[in-house]
Amino acid sequence: MAAGRNGFLLLGGVASLGAGALHLFAAGLHTEHATLARLMVVLAAAQCAAGLLAAVSARKAVPVTVIGVNLVAVAIWGYTRFAGLPWPAGLTAAEAPQFLDSTCAALGVLAIAGAAVALVRPGATLATLSTATAAALAGALAVAAMLGGAGHVHSHEGGGGHSHAAAGEHDHGTGTAWPRPFDPASPIDVSGVPEVTAAQEQRASALIRTTLDRLPAFADVNSVGALGFRSIGDASTGYEHFINFGYIRDDRFLDAAYPESLVYRVDGTARTLVSAMYIAKNKKIDDPDLVDYGGSLMQWHVHDNLCWKSGDNGPQVAGVVDAQGNCPPGSLNPGSGNPMVHVWITANQCGPFAALEGHGAGQADTTAAGRRTDTCSHDHGGSHR
Repeated sequence: MAAGRNGFLLLGGVASLGAGALHLFAAGLHTEHATLARLMVVLAAAQCAAGLLAAVSARKAVPVTVIGVNLVAVAIWGYTRFAGLPWPAGLTAAEAPQFLDSTCAALGVLAIAGAAVALVRPGATLATLSTATAAALAGALAVAAMLGGAGHVHSHEGGGGHSHAAAGEHDHGTGTAWPRPFDPASPIDVSGVPEVTAAQEQRASALIRTTLDRLPAFADVNSVGALGFRSIGDASTGYEHFINFGYIRDDRFLDAAYPESLVYRVDGTARTLVSAMYIAKNKKIDDPDLVDYGGSLMQWHVHDNLCWKSGDNGPQVAGVVDAQGNCPPGSLNPGSGNPMVHVWITANQCGPFAALEGHGAGQADTTAAGRRTDTCSHDHGGSHR
């Protein structure tokens, strides 16, 4: 340890560096929420800068800076474990503590403690061995959290007890076939699909993960009406769609906290939430923003064969066009528009982005992929264009 340096401040600086490194790592796991990821990078930079200052300067402002930066980080972590923030997207619902974020918070607390001791007792010292050992342990803990973060599990109260792993933990034994069976209780695996890039894998995995995390907030079908969701009257198909026209009109894209449509499995009078159906406003089905997001992992579709009629609570599905392209009396076919894609939160043999098949499948652009990749038509002889 350098002569005259406060060992507690050095320890606090190392802990702040470790917390900053974890925030940088976490930013990469939240790229589906660009604003949240950027804020994490800013916070990480501040923690790392404070940690470096602690290593090179003993001025009184340094421990104050270390305390202030890490106090903000720890306070945000603590609040978001019990309540959601109105902004940014990605922090709008409480999230149960996990090893990665808890380790980051613990290092932040250690940074605050070390800097506080240095502020109160500027002349305090630690033995060189003690300082080095504590710093090494803090660094090892940060590395362990990063390694574990590639497969950390999210869980939320009210989420049906599901668990899943983040992108990066794959069972390569499933091979390259797509779609492959999806089970939310197992690690997310979208790996090994030909012509799918690493970035597309990461975005697809992140979308599945956040949908599993956020969508259970809408599990109670009796409560979603107050949020603006309205049934389109298709319960007779075995699945009932509830659409939120306010969410369709906003500028959010693939945001699990504001899903444009919810899909419930029908069992008599009971409704079980099984999927989100995200709808892209004012885009064509071959828009690069859609096609490139998950590549062939995700197949966006439209419903250009549905007929709609007016209902007491909004538009209702009246059926599909006949062979001549006509709708049942009193209904009309508005044509295609606003492409959509499903993300399932329950097990599905056709994968996490599986389409509803039969009349509910919709139509997809297959000019590039050659066939739909969100159906199991190859398993039971059906076909979709």
